[in-house]
Amino acid sequence: MTELLQQRRTIRKYSDQDISNVLLDEILQCGTRASTTGNMQLYSIIVTRDKDMKEKMAPLHFNQPMVRSAPVTLTFCADFNRFNMWCRQRNAEPGYDNFLSFMTAAIDALLVAQTVCVAAESKGLGICYLGTVIYTADRIIELLDLPAGVVPVATVTLGWPAEEPEQVDRLSLKAVVHDERYHNYSENDIDTFYAEKEARADSAQFIKENNKETLAQVFTDVRYKKGDNETFSAILLEVLRKQGFLK
Repeated sequence: MTELLQQRRTIRKYSDQDISNVLLDEILQCGTRASTTGNMQLYSIIVTRDKDMKEKMAPLHFNQPMVRSAPVTLTFCADFNRFNMWCRQRNAEPGYDNFLSFMTAAIDALLVAQTVCVAAESKGLGICYLGTVIYTADRIIELLDLPAGVVPVATVTLGWPAEEPEQVDRLSLKAVVHDERYHNYSENDIDTFYAEKEARADSAQFIKENNKETLAQVFTDVRYKKGDNETFSAILLEVLRKQGFLK
């Protein structure tokens, strides 16, 4: 398993081969074995196979082609709705209309999502994580008929690989692992830890095609801009209010 994880890569192109319901259920069942807070299982998974639904969903993920081409798209949701209903039907009044409860459910959903991804890859399937789900959570909620107490937090496309792309780079363990306490970084540390990433040919290409001086500027000025972050933050906060997590 460790060798499999060391070799993993994101797959964005899929073959026409479908995923059987039996295999998908096996993978999702593995996901339900993930750790969750208090064994409350504060998540739901929306399975999208229908072509028309994929067409409606694609613009909500900035028309990334994987949404249309993958046989299955999974939307993982933080879900307190089901648990709240259970509580009330058992004469127990829930107090989960707050930000802490959203974080609890979101963590549950993300743990399940990662476990599903590992299970899928162990069966030879390829996955692609779509971070766009939190940018357009309001529209995804409308499309998927998500009730109050439910917020989408991760989307994953799933299919049989039709490519074997190069692995993307990763920072070294020294850059991300701290012994006993957090040890803040010196300027030299930053230079050392990011040197390999900055020296890559694809990094140079990103800098050139975006007319920037450094790779960091590609992130701050193009890919994840301050204005966009503020806009999507406002949308997400409004989603949390409407879905009952910010009273």
